[in-house]
Amino acid sequence: MESIKSRLLSLRLPGMAGLWQTLEETRRCGELSLYDGIELLLQAEVDKRQENRYGRLIKNAGFRYKAFVEEIKADPARGIDKTLVARLVMGDYIKNGEAIIITGAAGCGKSYIASALGHHACRQGYTVSYHNMQKLLIRLKQARLDGSIIKFFDRLAKTDLIIIDDFGLTVLQGQQQTDFLEIIEDRHAKHATVIVSQLPVASWFEVISDAVIADAILDRVVHTAHRFELKGESLRKKV
Repeated sequence: MESIKSRLLSLRLPGMAGLWQTLEETRRCGELSLYDGIELLLQAEVDKRQENRYGRLIKNAGFRYKAFVEEIKADPARGIDKTLVARLVMGDYIKNGEAIIITGAAGCGKSYIASALGHHACRQGYTVSYHNMQKLLIRLKQARLDGSIIKFFDRLAKTDLIIIDDFGLTVLQGQQQTDFLEIIEDRHAKHATVIVSQLPVASWFEVISDAVIADAILDRVVHTAHRFELKGESLRKKV
C-alpha cells in the first residue's frame, strides 16, 4: 500500500496519494470496485489541483483584504443592489471585459466589495491583480527606469481582472496620465477592471489634468460600467 502512495507522489499526483492514504487508513480499499476507485482517485486529483491553482491565484493577486462575496450584505439603503451582486458573481463581466466602479466615503466597504469580487474570480479560475493606485504609479515609474515597462503593461493587459483601489487621492500628472490611459485602453472590452474611489464619478475629471486624456479614459470606463455608489457612515465606526 505504501509503495502505491510513493509511486503516486513520484508521478506528481498528490491528490490521488492523499485519497489513497485515507482509503487505506479507513480500510475501504477492498470495498470499492475498480471503476469506483479510479473515479474517486481522479476526482481527488482534480480537486487538489484546483485547490493548488486557487492558492496560487490568491497569492499572486496581492489582495488588501481577505473577503468573500457570501459576506457582502446587500442593502439598497447602502447602495448595494442584491441583483447586481448576484449577476457579477456569475462572472460574465469578466468574460465580456466589463468594468465595475465602486465609489463612496472612506470606510464604507468599497475595498471589501472589490476584494470579495476578486477572491471569487480566483475561485472561478481567473487571474486577478490588486493594486493601490499610488503604489501602481510608483511601480510604473520604476518599470520605466529599469526598462521593464513593456513587460509590465503586457502582464496587466493579459490579467483577467485588475482591481485599482484608492483612485483619485492625488491628481495624475504628465506620464502618469498616459500610462493610466495605456492600461485602460489595453483592457477596454477585453478584460475586466474594477476601480475603487472615494470621489464620485462626476469629480474624476479633476483627477486627470489633461482634458483630452480624461475624456478618453472616462469614455472607456464610465459609460458601460456596473456601478456601486455606497452610502452611509464608515463601517469602521461600528467596530
